[in-house]
Formats: sequence, structure tokens, C-alpha cells
Amino acid sequence: MALRRHRLPRFWLAITLGSVAAAVGLGYWWERQLPVRLEQASATGRLDDCLRYSEQLAALSWLPGRTPFDRGRCQRAKADQLWGQENWSEALRLQRQVINSRAGTPADRERLARWQRQLRAVAMNRFQAGDLPGALAALTPLGEERKDDGSSMGDDLQEIWNRNRSQLERATLLVKQKRWWEALDSLNRIDHPWWRQQSDPLRLEVKKGLDQLKGKDREHDSHGSLPHTVSGEKLDGLVQRRIAAGMDEWQAFQAACKELGGRVVEAGPESACQR
Repeated sequence: MALRRHRLPRFWLAITLGSVAAAVGLGYWWERQLPVRLEQASATGRLDDCLRYSEQLAALSWLPGRTPFDRGRCQRAKADQLWGQENWSEALRLQRQVINSRAGTPADRERLARWQRQLRAVAMNRFQAGDLPGALAALTPLGEERKDDGSSMGDDLQEIWNRNRSQLERATLLVKQKRWWEALDSLNRIDHPWWRQQSDPLRLEVKKGLDQLKGKDREHDSHGSLPHTVSGEKLDGLVQRRIAAGMDEWQAFQAACKELGGRVVEAGPESACQR
């Protein structure tokens, strides 16, 4: 019995060493197979297989005499495929892996920078066309859709969007109150092309309202004559001359009022120039 107990550790040691040797042998055998499989997968465009084999080859880096292979080749090809499919997040992730590996080259870094520029351009085109959610989606792979400190490109686009929407909402309210000059000022502050397009019908309404304020009509509101208003004809003439010189209508109204010794005040539903 004592002799049997003495032999048992040797038996298990032999099994353990045999298993390790078998695993190492299998690793060597598979490591010799991988480059061929990699080349075949790369040549036939099986990029997912190519990536999987390259990862397995990298995992066998502990084996001496390992066959070198440009792992970045598969990653570059797969990243390019994903980019063409507009799977931008995965494409950028793979491209960054290439850059951070020994396979990375200056051309790889330039490619990543070019893709990032293209995504920002896509975001801006969508934003200009009135598609804010689409613009933010294009910025998401870059991590630029939103930041806690408000410093991202997406934060800037959101701020511009909200400001333009607010100006249109304010102009709509002022038009309902027939406060034409103030409504025009709000409309002139809209600087986003899509929001300017949305404001066109309201702008026409404001123009009609201003056209109705001719001569002495500019000195009256719905309650009658406004006290101490400047001459409507003089004011209108000065306003029109400034507009012809390139000044926007609200600024022209303010400047003309000041020249006549008046100041712009709210009088009833309109803005008036009073002394």
C-alpha cells in the first residue's frame, strides 16, 4: 500500500506534464496553420474570419519563432467596410486599434483624422438642413454629441437651434400683438437657414403689417393718437434711406427715431418713436 501511495504523485505529475506538452504542441500546430488561414480569409474577403484569426495569432505571441503577420491589414479592411456601411462607431474603433498597435502608420492616423472630419461635415450638413437629431447621431461616434461642460460640437449646435427656435416663437407672439418692428427684429436675428425658411410666411405677414403703417398711420394705434410721436412721414423717409444703404429695418427704425430726437417705446400693440 505504501508503494502505491508513493507512485501516485508521479502518475499525476506525468499526466499534468503530458497535458501541458499536448497543449503546447497543439498551440504550435495551430500557430503554423493560422498564417495560411489568415491569408486565405484576407484574399477571399472574409474579413470577420481574418480578424478572428489575427486575434488568435496575437494570443499565441508567447510561442517562440512565431510567424509574423500584419494584423492591421485585416483591421484596416474591416474598418473600411464598416465605414462604407455607415457603421461609423465600429469603423473608428477598429481604426483606433490599428493606430495603437505596432501595425499603426502615419497613413492610418491620417485616415482616422479624415474620417473624423467627414463625420463633422455630415453633422453640419444635416444640421443646416434642419435635422438636428441626425446631426447629433453623426457626432456620437466622435463623442461630440454632448459633454457635461457644454464644450462639444453637439452642444454648440443645440444652442444655435434653441436660439433660433426661440426667436421664431417670440416673433410669432409679437405678430399676434401687431408689434411689427419688434417682430421684424426677432426675425432678423434668425441665422439658421432651415429656421429662416420656416420664418418666411411670418416675414411676409410682418412686411404687410409694416406696409400698412404709412404716413400718419404710424402715429396711431388701435386706441387713437399716440402722444408726442414724431412725424410719421419724416420717420418713414429716414428709415427707407437707411434700408437702401444696407441697414436692416429694425436698426434703421431705431437710428431714424434717434435722429429725430425720439426714442423707441412700446405703445399699445406697436412700437412707436416718441419724443
